[in-house]
Amino acid sequence: MALRELDQANRRIERYGAGGFVIEGGTYKGAILVTGRAIVALALEDAASADADSVAAIIAARDDFEMILIGTGARFGLLAKPAREALRDAGVRFDCMDTGAACRTYNVLVAEGRRVAAALLPVP
Repeated sequence: MALRELDQANRRIERYGAGGFVIEGGTYKGAILVTGRAIVALALEDAASADADSVAAIIAARDDFEMILIGTGARFGLLAKPAREALRDAGVRFDCMDTGAACRTYNVLVAEGRRVAAALLPVP
């Protein structure tokens, strides 16, 4: 699925689907963490079974963003309670939504100059 281009965005998510993402012309498969500094693989397979270890990379990168959008896949879902508690205990502000909404929202917030990150589960 193609996303509308926002020229002013520093790091724009261009496409998502088929199990991956296209960001700044690069292709990434599987779950990823996108911050202003890096794009890294994320050890998060399913939001419903996420634990503290699943969100450790998000917590480690918390100085790179003010809030993080968590794309839970093709459908909206919440992170499992252990993952939510780990993020809250670390002072991480987050919002869960389906991956498509997270990609679009990330692009808009980055274009506005906000310090935002995205943790994205792939969609088929």
